[in-house]
Amino acid sequence: MPSALRRTPLDSGWSISITDGPAPFEVQDLPAEVPGTLITDLLAAGLIDDPYVDDNEHALSWTGEVGIRYRTEFSWDPAPDDEVDLVAHEVDTIAELRLNGSVIGTASNQHRLWRFRVADALQPGRNVLEVQFTAPLAAARAFEAQHGRLPFSGNKLPYNAIRKMACNFGWDWGPVLTTSGLSGPVQLESWSAARLGTIRPQVTVRDGAQGEVRLDVPVVRAQEGPQADVRASARLTGPDGAVVAQTQLPATTDEQLILELVVEDPQLWWPRGYGEQPLYDLEVMLHSAAGDVLDSRASRIGFRSAGFVQRDDEHGRSFQAEVNGRPVLIKGANWIPEDCFPSRLTRERLAARIQDAAESGMNLLRVWGGGLYESEDFYELCDEQGILVWQDFALACAAYSEVEPMRREIEAEARHQIVRLAWHPSLIHWNGSNENLVGHRAWGWSEKIEEGVGWGLHYYDELLPGLVKELDPTRSYSPSSPFSRPGVENPQDPGSGTIHQWGVWNDPVVGDPVHYRDSTPRFAAEFGFQAPATWATISQAVTERPLDEDSPVMLSHQKAFEGQQKLRRAYRNHLPEPTSFDDFLASTQLMQARALEIGIGHYRSHWPFCGGTIMWQLNDCWPVTSWSAVDGGGRRKPLWYALRSVHAPVLWTIQPRDGGWSLCIGNDTDEDLVTTAILERRRHDGTVLHALTEPLQVPARQSAELPLPAELTIPEDPAAELLVCSSADSPHRAVHHFCADKDSALAPDALEASSTRVEGGVELRLTARSTVRDVMVFADKVDPSARCDRQLVTLLAGETATVRIRTSSADAEAFLAPEVLISVNDLLARGGPCVQEDPSPTTPTSTAPAAP
Repeated sequence: MPSALRRTPLDSGWSISITDGPAPFEVQDLPAEVPGTLITDLLAAGLIDDPYVDDNEHALSWTGEVGIRYRTEFSWDPAPDDEVDLVAHEVDTIAELRLNGSVIGTASNQHRLWRFRVADALQPGRNVLEVQFTAPLAAARAFEAQHGRLPFSGNKLPYNAIRKMACNFGWDWGPVLTTSGLSGPVQLESWSAARLGTIRPQVTVRDGAQGEVRLDVPVVRAQEGPQADVRASARLTGPDGAVVAQTQLPATTDEQLILELVVEDPQLWWPRGYGEQPLYDLEVMLHSAAGDVLDSRASRIGFRSAGFVQRDDEHGRSFQAEVNGRPVLIKGANWIPEDCFPSRLTRERLAARIQDAAESGMNLLRVWGGGLYESEDFYELCDEQGILVWQDFALACAAYSEVEPMRREIEAEARHQIVRLAWHPSLIHWNGSNENLVGHRAWGWSEKIEEGVGWGLHYYDELLPGLVKELDPTRSYSPSSPFSRPGVENPQDPGSGTIHQWGVWNDPVVGDPVHYRDSTPRFAAEFGFQAPATWATISQAVTERPLDEDSPVMLSHQKAFEGQQKLRRAYRNHLPEPTSFDDFLASTQLMQARALEIGIGHYRSHWPFCGGTIMWQLNDCWPVTSWSAVDGGGRRKPLWYALRSVHAPVLWTIQPRDGGWSLCIGNDTDEDLVTTAILERRRHDGTVLHALTEPLQVPARQSAELPLPAELTIPEDPAAELLVCSSADSPHRAVHHFCADKDSALAPDALEASSTRVEGGVELRLTARSTVRDVMVFADKVDPSARCDRQLVTLLAGETATVRIRTSSADAEAFLAPEVLISVNDLLARGGPCVQEDPSPTTPTSTAPAAP
């Protein structure tokens, strides 16, 4: 009787040795974790200092230059008819595998699964498995020497010459920690007669009323013996646990089977904010003719139609997400690897980041192409939370060779990943590359590439779209990001497709966040603004005291080109010079929050012309000054709270329109918004100088504009006045300041604050005598695990608000300390002389805080 497939994890008993290269010490048979890497094993053994702390990263440059060997022993008791495969996930990266001294195969790509038949190399009893890795930098340089060097951006190491996580070589937010290892699981799979190959699912919805599941099921046969009959079956269970469809094929010797299931009136899967996320359990089984189970696969699916659509119109070409036939306003973020060493990640840690995205109002994550195709845990969590996924192929910021074996590996990797991820309803879009077309066009790459040399265009225009069409046509595809048709000639046309907006961060002329309003794209797929990590994360990663934003150690955690200068350029247009590290941290984090609030508010006000935003970036892989909303310690920056505000289902902002100002309302709900707008020009002391009311109606899932008269928008005294637009029967409002903070008359003693211990933490009660702008509570200075329920609280004269802090600290008064409770008023009161960076007048800023 044939036996069912059995999996034997090979996750214990491993050792690691450095076999060649410039290692500063000998490593021989050191205990190793699998999954793991050389660096994580050295760290666990105490042979190196934590690369995330101080400037320890720089002492590990040799790790990319050494060859290493993994070794383990295991016992094996084979059955007479066993076929046995060694299956390895994420071999990082260039390796030769030997079993009992015999070479069983080689691996050369971290982004795919490797399977080797090993029955002939196994022996009863003791077996020895060895994996010999070539130094990754040596392998990359060897490829360049043979095929030529192609341009790349981001660092000085040739990440584009090897199929390895690109940001492992360093990035403008990541350290250079080039390493090798068995970074994914390794196991033996033993089976007889037949097993399931890689099942290719296609889940579609016909006319919104009929769910269809087509499963292409390859059957892998034993190499020897008769080709026995097998039967395949599938069963689909609904969210309520009831079987809704099942099918079974008759016994056959065919090697390619097709199973089809139909569900009438399926429960549709929706992104968060648009509906529920019902998931169906699908089980596929392979049986012998006698009915014995040979192999099985279980997964969850969701019924939906989804993707980005592009339509020609009088303005150019749109770029808009549609799910189940409905347009979806995208509120997203780019996702980078959550750790420089992803083998350390747990489902719980990924769940925390996905929860950060969900609670900030996001409905999409873009898995950026300089990292990894993420783990099953990541996509399952997105399925559950209703977070859409835009998936880049792992081709970022470089020209990529089109010669063998690179071409063959990119195709194999793409085939593997397209089919692996096709089960997940959250994944709606494949993107061929990140910034590779714009790099060729605008960054001088074309001048460095000899005529006739392939640089990757074949992948983006032919290979990858062809594979998506062949293997999973239920998702949309774009060749690159940014991308505008016809493509290479002008990939950054704001009237067509997607753009990346980095001028506000990079350009010294337009380097103020208000310049996000200078253009309106059809879709903003990448833009962002930096700030340091939170105080608790910095203080854990930097041991020097006192903390100094410009110390060599701090600057080793700032990877952006001229990053500190750009941070200062931004706040100097709005705030005085900070006189302490605490105020530098507050000023830079405030400007990061405002920048994205201004940018997203502007783009969102032009919905549906602008299909949405994907800010850079949600998360960090280590403690660093970066564009993230959640830092490398898992702590939320003020930016996260600004995102929650600007991603709210209903958003009020005040935007420039046709030489004046308008109240812009975004209604991303299924209900029409009907209210009365109360429009007031006030003094900071609460005196109303001019007021009027206007009826306001905004249809469901639409936006609207209400032009504001000059009596409201032209102040008599810009420093002492502000514009307030609020709703008569809801908490929505927008507040507009007529001048930069440093030119305003915000009172230094305008805030009264008290603190009280409450169940689960501390409650702050804040009352304003006159306008208090952007109150921030840096609660992690008191308790590193503390978290506030709100930040960036703006109070008008006479208003009171509460801030609840989840903390175990018993010292409620500590949260009132001047370095903890900080507002713009405080930064003005204790700041140094103002420094003007931009000689042009600063456009007044507009904020959209939640009402107290």
